[in-house]
Amino acid sequence: MPSQLIAQCSKLLSDKKLTIAFAESATAGRLSAEFALIPDCGQILKGGIVCYDACIKQDILGVPEDLVKKYTPESAEVTAEMARLLQNLIKADIYIAVTGLTMPGGSETREKPVGTMFIHALINGNPVPVREVFSGSPEEIVMQTVDRSAKLVIDELSLVFNPI
Repeated sequence: MPSQLIAQCSKLLSDKKLTIAFAESATAGRLSAEFALIPDCGQILKGGIVCYDACIKQDILGVPEDLVKKYTPESAEVTAEMARLLQNLIKADIYIAVTGLTMPGGSETREKPVGTMFIHALINGNPVPVREVFSGSPEEIVMQTVDRSAKLVIDELSLVFNPI
């Protein structure tokens, strides 16, 4: 069952007649799957690309190899490029890209420990980058990232449609 944040985000998207698409690395399709469990999800969910391996980021999305090598596959820079390039593959109103480290074995460092997740949204053409460090099991980190992505959309749409 999707979280309250996914349900709230989906309703907001539906009410505003907006669509969403995902480029997912560390979440491996979980964002798309959670949104797909909401009634009438066909009105908002356009689709997603799972690009867990760096070569998929490069070969399918078109992320430059030198960007991946310079910043690592799990980085704010690569995540931003994934969101930008997703626009070439799927037509939607909102794009969300996610990379990160749910378990040891990636590009973790002291500055970028396991649990570091990068989310990059394009909303109304505006980039919204988020870097969070979550704790818990890989599943818990993924689900926290899914909820944080939904909250990002809720917060940003509230600013766009209800400016202060």
